[in-house]
Amino acid sequence: MSEKLDKHILKNGMVILGEPIEQVGSAAFTFLLPSGSSRFPYGCCGAGAVITDWIFRGAGDRNSRQLIDALDSLGLHRNTSMNSSHISLGAALEASNLENAIDVYADIILKPTLDIDQFSLSKQLALHELAGLEDDPRQKVMLNLCEQFYPTPLGLPAIGKLDELERLEPDGTSSIIKENFNLSQTIFAVAGKYNFSAICKRIEKLFNTPQPECDTKITIGEKGEYRTHFPHDGAQVHIGLMTDTVAVTTENYYNARTAVSVLSGGMSSRLFTEVREKRGLCYAVGAQYNSLKDMAGVSCYAGTTPDKAQQTLDVIVTEFARLAEGVTENELQRAKVGLKSTLIMQSESTISRAGGIAHDYYLFSRVRPLEEIKKKFEEITVSSIGDFLAGNRFGDYTLITIGPKSIDLQKQEC
Repeated sequence: MSEKLDKHILKNGMVILGEPIEQVGSAAFTFLLPSGSSRFPYGCCGAGAVITDWIFRGAGDRNSRQLIDALDSLGLHRNTSMNSSHISLGAALEASNLENAIDVYADIILKPTLDIDQFSLSKQLALHELAGLEDDPRQKVMLNLCEQFYPTPLGLPAIGKLDELERLEPDGTSSIIKENFNLSQTIFAVAGKYNFSAICKRIEKLFNTPQPECDTKITIGEKGEYRTHFPHDGAQVHIGLMTDTVAVTTENYYNARTAVSVLSGGMSSRLFTEVREKRGLCYAVGAQYNSLKDMAGVSCYAGTTPDKAQQTLDVIVTEFARLAEGVTENELQRAKVGLKSTLIMQSESTISRAGGIAHDYYLFSRVRPLEEIKKKFEEITVSSIGDFLAGNRFGDYTLITIGPKSIDLQKQEC
């Protein structure tokens, strides 16, 4: 694992980060733009889904077809995503093409054509993707879960909402781009094989323009409903459950993350064993740690049949509560192995590391060395995780269900 980090900050505030990975011939980069779903104006949920397609439909002196050809000629494997706080634009490619790729992405970020005719196509694609949720109830239940769990607008779904997507217009959407693609809060990260000095010179030339001061404060509202059921005729009930825990920026994050791995870190985890294997209550069950910058939760999904839905929920809640009684040494060691394996695999992927160091810098104003993260997990003990769980019991669940039958959290028989 590499411990070297390159860093440079432009006069306008844009941050450039780099982490070399030995023995690779590729590089990956990420532009982390302060344009997540929580930053858009009220009534524009889904604008990001349109924007991340629209800006690739012509930029600089290239039309849509020419831009696609330029990206393809560089052998790019594009990686575009959006979350509550940022739009992430990146790619992995052969290292010798890196600087040329940065040139193209500078046009995409700074000089998108934003053709009105192309807007309608981007909007239609976003509407098609949203309609696809009806065929993916698992994703639908988890998106609704995050929306209800986090205070508005932090949990708004990046995929959008139908009525707000339909009302989006080109002028309003282009204004969102101009107001949110702020270089002073943009982070550029690269991982793999690169020449950092050359990259900095290139980015200085392309991106070092003065940036106007802007108010980036997000007004936080209330949480959503604690209980929501979406009636749906079918043979399955989809259950989404979420509860508070500590954020990634806190010292107890490592205890929380390890506890979640004990709960749902593989086929020997508690949820898989107790809910699926011992009782045969569901065909799928799993939990994961989910964090924004200043708040976090543990989310859980289960898919089951209507006659087993209530018992499935009851057993899941029981297992969440039982964590406070402590974990065994064997459970802890299995969790550590799984977490360290994930860390190693991410360290060997240039595109994962580029995204990881960019998000780390946003969260911590620094990049945690991989050895530091590994050491933090290794330091977790049965005692430390027990103390954490005893003082941070899970409760106050947000529950979302989809199916022909609603279920009640208050019923706790198992």
